[in-house]
Amino acid sequence: MNRRKAADGGDSLEILHEDADIIVVSKPAGMIVHRAPGYPDGTMCDLLLARYPEMAGVGSDERPGVVHRLDRETSGVMVFARTQRAYLALRREFESHGHVKKTYLAVLHGAPKPATGTLRTLIGRKPFDAKRMAVVERDGKPAVTHWTVLARHGALALVEFVIETGRTHQIRVHAAHIGHPIAGDPLYGDQVRDRSLASPPRRPLLHAVEISFPHPATHRKVTFASAPPPDIIYAQTR
Repeated sequence: MNRRKAADGGDSLEILHEDADIIVVSKPAGMIVHRAPGYPDGTMCDLLLARYPEMAGVGSDERPGVVHRLDRETSGVMVFARTQRAYLALRREFESHGHVKKTYLAVLHGAPKPATGTLRTLIGRKPFDAKRMAVVERDGKPAVTHWTVLARHGALALVEFVIETGRTHQIRVHAAHIGHPIAGDPLYGDQVRDRSLASPPRRPLLHAVEISFPHPATHRKVTFASAPPPDIIYAQTR
């Protein structure tokens, strides 16, 4: 695996892999993926374009190379397309969900029961609250989430999530729906329980640990992983 830093203006990204078609990076928590209102620069796309100028216009000018996204405060592995051919192939794979596997680690308030399970719901906009998503009975998109409890410590649990779909805030919504919200989540979490922790989280403790998909050029399955950051590793020991 090829690890290096892409840097511009004092910020840096860990490059997990690069070849002629794709770039795989480890996104730090707190970084915006692409430009948006209020975020005119300093995004992941800006850092990547400084190193890989050929990405300009791949997909779109506003979101060069972006195949999928992570929330601002979610850390972990992401793949970007380096060419338009790779972008189109990856978009087809990520939109069909058939051969893409995305695995996350999260620290939850309490452990779901049973220790392994699957949630299949519709997810849509929460009525009267445009910023939030919710499990809905109609007018939503299908969302499938599998969970496995990996460890427990006091009031917290380390849980692995594998998602078959990629709905906005999917894991955060589903974790809250089963009564075990992600620690540190300001939208779907439990701030009272957050404040009761010895070291209250500064962000939702959610990390994209691994991603697998068919390579757009070889069509062979490739897998990339991003080691969890300290706030995930040590959350249960404090």
